[in-house]
Amino acid sequence: MDKITIHHLHSLKERGEPIVMLTCYDYPTATVLDQCGVDVVLVGDSLGMVVYGFENTLPVTMDMMVLHCQAVRRGVRRAFLIGDMPFMSYQTGTADALRNAGRLLAEGGADAVKLEGGQAVVETVRALVEAGIAVQGHIGLTPQSVSQMGGFRMQGKTVEAARRLIAEARALEQAGVFSLVLESIPAQLADLITRTISIPTLGIGAGPSCDGQVLVTHDLLGLFERFTPRFARRYTELADNMRTAFSAYRDDVHTRAFPAEEHTYRLPDDTWQAILSALDGNGA
Repeated sequence: MDKITIHHLHSLKERGEPIVMLTCYDYPTATVLDQCGVDVVLVGDSLGMVVYGFENTLPVTMDMMVLHCQAVRRGVRRAFLIGDMPFMSYQTGTADALRNAGRLLAEGGADAVKLEGGQAVVETVRALVEAGIAVQGHIGLTPQSVSQMGGFRMQGKTVEAARRLIAEARALEQAGVFSLVLESIPAQLADLITRTISIPTLGIGAGPSCDGQVLVTHDLLGLFERFTPRFARRYTELADNMRTAFSAYRDDVHTRAFPAEEHTYRLPDDTWQAILSALDGNGA
């Protein structure tokens, strides 16, 4: 199947065909996502929470993002690969943003980068796009600003907040983002923004009217149990399956049921006797 491109994503919006986007942080998962026809794979800074166990995404570094992008890149052939710009990798100025975004593409193998924010990042987005770097925007609930927002809460609940989000979406589109993540905003507002701008919108807790949907894979699989966002659907309980498997292995080791004969290497008896004789029969 042909490699997914920005042009393909835009054509999906034009045809009204939903875009499928999921996060990924490792090679084995990347290969499966790609085989299943996921359109967009995001190496999200959410790895700070679901992989490293941090309380939020703020401790994630550029080196961490580059390393995980490299792993996912090896497993992705068809999907469009986006790398998240971590906290303080672009807020400190255009030069830093260009250098760090360049690392995600040149070292990490990403096709594009994603950064959070509205009006405050418009000039940064414009500089990245002018440098030839594809950028995905992200507005609404922006986890890197969670302390300022007072927690993981729905955004856009007032006239003023709705007006601001619409303005941010338009400003980011004009600055050159190729798509826009809408997180934790009312479905009606997400629908209005999706119909207002010409680029694809990807919703996460933003209702069914977006041009596509994105979830954190660990939420979908039931692997991250600290909390489950209201907007996340758990399609399986993989953590339960893992506990069952790990416990069965523990029991088999304790009872010496594992390894069984089929899991064991053995030399022919005559070969072993020759080795044993050479060792004087005592392993010396």
